[in-house]
Amino acid sequence: MQTQISRAKSVFITGASSGLGRQMAIEFARRGYRLALTARRLDLLEALQLELQRQGAPAVFVAALDVTDEAAVTQVFADARAFLGSLDIVAANAGIGHNGRIGKLAFAKVRDTINTNITGFMATVDAAMQCFTAQGYGHLVGISSVAAFRGIPAGGVYGASKAAVTAYLQALRAECYGGPILVTTLSPGFIDTPINRGAKSRPFVIPVEQGGKLLVDLIEKRVECATVPRWPWALVARLIAILPTAVIARFR
Repeated sequence: MQTQISRAKSVFITGASSGLGRQMAIEFARRGYRLALTARRLDLLEALQLELQRQGAPAVFVAALDVTDEAAVTQVFADARAFLGSLDIVAANAGIGHNGRIGKLAFAKVRDTINTNITGFMATVDAAMQCFTAQGYGHLVGISSVAAFRGIPAGGVYGASKAAVTAYLQALRAECYGGPILVTTLSPGFIDTPINRGAKSRPFVIPVEQGGKLLVDLIEKRVECATVPRWPWALVARLIAILPTAVIARFR
């Protein structure tokens, strides 16, 4: 295991222009990783690239990418691998969040959430697995959410999208069991990023800098599954999953 960890010095991150993706990029760069950073906003990626290069990052590849465009995903993976030589870790992080009651949330926002958080996620995982299979090794990291543990009023579409992420990675982990490809599911609670700043309540919220460090720590430890932070969410998320509907309904 130690040999594999020392070799894993390149990481591909989707949704790297802001939030957790950006913070993970900063944290990985501090630890000497070579980076492939993608997002829809190329201008933000290029600004981050300059920042990281000034701080001594060994190599930073950036590319505009909409993960819902599967042909573009395949091409950007090929370009990143050619630039870096290998893609040891892929963090499928790109995601959006729209909250609203079912039947009242504009369906265009429902569709966007599903297209990005599920279809785009699966396209990223598919491209990563083809890369890893060709290399003969790799570490796939999927960013789910504690929202996957239970559907909450006004959070139905986001929770459903993250539940799909969790289930998909469970299947992939079983398919890869005992082989050279590792699969990690990380489920953040409330970390102070733009995706949740409009929420009415953010229990146990932590700064994004702390969240990024915790995520990268867990990735380097090669865990299978974890909430972020582990405490109190490892307990709280599982408690929420078994609460009666009458209690969950009070969250409206």
